[in-house]
Amino acid sequence: MLKPSLKTKVTRLFGLENPIIQAGMIWCSGWKLASAVSNAGGLGIIGSGSMYPKELEENIKKCQANTKKPFAVNVPLLYPAIEKHIEIIIRNKVPIVFTSAGNPKTHTPKLKSYGIKVVHVVSSVKFAKKAEMAGVDALVAEGFEAGGHNGREETTTLVLVPAVAKAVSIPVIAAGGIGNGQAMAACMALGAEAVQVGTRFVASAESSAHTNFKRYLLEAKEGDTELVMKQLQPVRLLKNDFYKEVKAAELRGAKKEELKKILGRARAKKGMSQGELNEGELEIGQISGYLNNILPAAEIVANMMQECIETIKRTHQSLS
Repeated sequence: MLKPSLKTKVTRLFGLENPIIQAGMIWCSGWKLASAVSNAGGLGIIGSGSMYPKELEENIKKCQANTKKPFAVNVPLLYPAIEKHIEIIIRNKVPIVFTSAGNPKTHTPKLKSYGIKVVHVVSSVKFAKKAEMAGVDALVAEGFEAGGHNGREETTTLVLVPAVAKAVSIPVIAAGGIGNGQAMAACMALGAEAVQVGTRFVASAESSAHTNFKRYLLEAKEGDTELVMKQLQPVRLLKNDFYKEVKAAELRGAKKEELKKILGRARAKKGMSQGELNEGELEIGQISGYLNNILPAAEIVANMMQECIETIKRTHQSLS
């Protein structure tokens, strides 16, 4: 039986079988998840934002040893050791880099001079146009349904994706609130050439997230995440004691200094990597309220592809 297939500008750009990209999430996206997604025909991404340079290099080498298919590294541009990360990526011949949280002009020319394809994550049309001018090969248009750090505009995926697709000439990848093939098909209809999926892959067997965190996100219900810390950098969190402390501070008008003190250091590591569910920072997307199982990454990719193609066929038949 032939596997369902969907070819787009993004699958051709990266040499993929399927237009499904796994988000490079901190504390969740190591080499095991990245190689599993790539082996399943998608694009796996190593999340370097929670890694020291030596750890990143180890993850790249292990990923290369476990897949012969394309994979990428996500690099937050505000990361303190970014120069070392860029050197490691170039030295190890990583074919694709996703950048976020910063100015893509800074490193895109250097990466492209080594033949590396560059994708930048944006939350608005304004920044999409700037990223295109900086020379990136594709864009991720991320709606505020997404987990983790978000845009201040609070634009939903349904609104953002068609607006960005209309404003730029390079391929657009949709992100934010996508956890099944139906949502994937909807994004393709909006003009996306692929989807980037985060939360659904946190709840995968290969995710490096702590088991406690995985179990807790499966217990989440509709409305159990919220975008907070807008004075610092907006972040969508799963509600717990830490969230409640932040929310109470915001409601009484806390300034940046107090919020920084509450945040402290290594909150995300404590929650997502070490499994401290009360005091840890649990970054996750709205789709968590609709997940009920932990699956192998390959099964997630296969399910999404089948659901997406069935949805497209059903929609087409209803029009004929």
